[in-house]
Amino acid sequence: MTSDRTELAAAMADAADITSSSGWDFTCDYEVDCGSEEHAYIVYKTLAVDKELQPDKVRREMAVSGGKLLVHFEAVEARFLRASFSAFVDLMVLVTKLVEEYGDVRQA
Repeated sequence: MTSDRTELAAAMADAADITSSSGWDFTCDYEVDCGSEEHAYIVYKTLAVDKELQPDKVRREMAVSGGKLLVHFEAVEARFLRASFSAFVDLMVLVTKLVEEYGDVRQA
């Protein structure tokens, strides 16, 4: 899993180089420790279906590495980044509470 994290970091660095010259000047990286890789994948799969409403103004990339969800945001303006990040965190809180409450259904 370390190689996945290294690859994601390299991809994010490359994206930062490209985006800074193309107008995607506002970025944010967010890391959430989900406790286990399985829970991280549950959170990832749940949030992956929620696409950005303005993909021409905000981009979001997600990956799972070692029980953590890694999220990278890029936006053309700070206000779009702030709105997207805020909405994402609201959903993240809901999903993580559900995972904490119900966990893996196979454990029941």
